Amino acid sequence: MTIASDNQDRKQDVKPDRNQGDREGDSQDLVIARPEGLYCAAGDFYIDPWRPVERAVITHAHSDHARFGHRHYLASRPGANVLLSRLPGIALQTLAYGERLAIGGTVVSLHPAGHVLGSAQVRIEHAGRVWVASGDYKLDPDPTCDAFEPVRCETFITESTFGLPIYRWDPPQNVFDGIDSWWRHNAAEGRASVLFCYSFGKAQRVLASVDAGIGPIFCHGAVEPLNRAYRDAGVPLPPVRLVSEIERKDKAMFRQALIVAPPSAQGSAWLKRFGDYSDAFASGWMRLRGARRRRGVDRGFVLSDHADWPSLQSAIQATEAGRVIVTHGSVEPMVRWLREQGLEAGAFETQYGDDTVEADAAVADQTASAQDSDVASHAPAEQADERIDRIDRIDQPETRDESIPGANTS
Repeated sequence: MTIASDNQDRKQDVKPDRNQGDREGDSQDLVIARPEGLYCAAGDFYIDPWRPVERAVITHAHSDHARFGHRHYLASRPGANVLLSRLPGIALQTLAYGERLAIGGTVVSLHPAGHVLGSAQVRIEHAGRVWVASGDYKLDPDPTCDAFEPVRCETFITESTFGLPIYRWDPPQNVFDGIDSWWRHNAAEGRASVLFCYSFGKAQRVLASVDAGIGPIFCHGAVEPLNRAYRDAGVPLPPVRLVSEIERKDKAMFRQALIVAPPSAQGSAWLKRFGDYSDAFASGWMRLRGARRRRGVDRGFVLSDHADWPSLQSAIQATEAGRVIVTHGSVEPMVRWLREQGLEAGAFETQYGDDTVEADAAVADQTASAQDSDVASHAPAEQADERIDRIDRIDQPETRDESIPGANTS
């Protein structure tokens, strides 16, 4: 992996401190944890804040990282369509990957994270120091988004969703070959194949990677707006029809089809329209047999848009950071491993990825009627999908509608 940017002044002899990253107060820290979110005082902005703020830099459009209520938003240009589809009407300023923007006393740039379309790491430079906040990321290849780009820094703020040694992914192509084989077998038997996966990111990755020659492809109404945003961003996807376009009595249309649906559709009346079907679930959490059993599906495909244990280690090492702060996921095991490597490590308490599988069931009754009608916008269902996916788990400035106050391109 190539290094995106260098920091000549990076500290070489940072000594471990078990408390750093756990407190709000070190005046030398470029980023601290506040009740609103992760805050950069030198630039007076927040990264993926969970409470309303004046200036928010957004790593990607999943709802635990991108929320309504901020006055000004800054995000990557490739992810603008998706972000605006989920947060319509926001004051959004965008940057190309690698483009530098002066905000207050800092210089900020965004670099690919490989998580979903538009996902970005936030590089912050101030007074000769460089910090990078990763957001969510993966290192596996994905035809629907830019690949993770390691960025050299002195302090790296990382996720750890799958930060345990048990989580090791097979090559993605092996997983898609398995999905194709399952779909092909069902099609030969005249049976529909219903694949549950998160509607933003995972669904598009599946659509771009399966063999569309096996049969027709349909999607749930919650998936289509994201497909449209991906296509508008130039991501090629195969032809996909909405399930709602087919008469309910015409079940024969689905006998050889792949149907991509959000996890919240599982167990709903919406599934009755397919007649005989086999179902499967695509998630990193399918690595756990208990998760497969609880989901009650015919097949579980281990496919994640987050880094597995070896990839987390590789990504952290590639930054050459002497200090690492963990935000969410398996925080304690990751911090322990980092300290065993001689790194200074700590944690930020955040509100990223902190829901549980059971949260999906809590909104099932609220979303069932909407799922059955298959309308194109399902906010409660999308929120439930995000919970499931988390737990069972160059400078070319563009014309902007409204800029972040105090920001200047450089």
